[in-house]
Amino acid sequence: MSDRKPLIADFISVNDLGGYAKYPLPRDASSRRYTRLVGGDEELMLMDAPPPKEDVRAFIKVAAHLEKLGLSAPHVWAADEENGILLLEDFGDNTFTKMLNYGTSEQQLYEDAIDVLITLHNNPANCDIDLAPYDLETYQAEASLLTQWYLPEIDGAKWTEAGNQAYLKAWADIFKTLPTQAPTLVLRDFHVDNLMILASRTNPKNCGLLDFQDALIGAPAYDVMSLLEDARRDISDKLRGKLLKRYLDGVSCPDREGFMLWYTFLAAQRHAKVAGIFIRLFRRDRKDIYLKHIPRVVGLLARHLDNPTLSPLKAWFDEYLPNFKQVPDLSK
Repeated sequence: MSDRKPLIADFISVNDLGGYAKYPLPRDASSRRYTRLVGGDEELMLMDAPPPKEDVRAFIKVAAHLEKLGLSAPHVWAADEENGILLLEDFGDNTFTKMLNYGTSEQQLYEDAIDVLITLHNNPANCDIDLAPYDLETYQAEASLLTQWYLPEIDGAKWTEAGNQAYLKAWADIFKTLPTQAPTLVLRDFHVDNLMILASRTNPKNCGLLDFQDALIGAPAYDVMSLLEDARRDISDKLRGKLLKRYLDGVSCPDREGFMLWYTFLAAQRHAKVAGIFIRLFRRDRKDIYLKHIPRVVGLLARHLDNPTLSPLKAWFDEYLPNFKQVPDLSK
């Protein structure tokens, strides 16, 4: 990566931020970097999202759309789109994850998050934005992160081109059985690490949204599932059931069976994808913080594979990746 300090210095100068104190935030799994700018009583957030890995235009577009829909996304105060630098509203430090660790009511926080999805999915304008569809090709490409990165780490795994084609066909065969559902805006990383408590705002605006630049138009079950089957955090089956009921009642879902078929498909797809991503972050990017979550992710995947809806995928795992639940030995 080229030195971005001069670009950021120019951005700070142009926007009269030279007198602000700078406090870099810890890195996450992305290529983005964040710096809190503090000037007197004012706090702002600087996003450094270097192209070509990142494209801030998507963030700007989705943030504006979410604000228009009455939800809380960080307002963009200034932007250098070409160089990937944004000046954002600062939502503070109170992520749902942090507040859960401090003992804040788990049920209340998750209900607030569900209420955001109810508000979003009930809004007839939620798809009034030019975004790509979350389609079968995209599902397959993401799920293939498992065969590309996770499979080679597992003893007894058998990678062949025929097996790879069989893997893609299994996803396609399941996809064909799914009922039609009205599409919605899918934020794609809707979980407690990306949700913020905004105590001065009322429901649903009291839930600040982050990390939505990869949004697509797809099935409404995706973000619900992403919240309730978090790769980083367990919740009880009892709470998951309550939250699912709250969502389905809130959107007056006419086809609950169809919704749950999609939920199962999307959960398996996301868990397969994330298992691959966590290995890739370690092998390619030398980030080992996510390895501790792999047993949870593959456990969630295994649970869904027992659903008859996913029988083509279960058959593939039995043949090509029978030991997928074992923790990979990453000392090699």
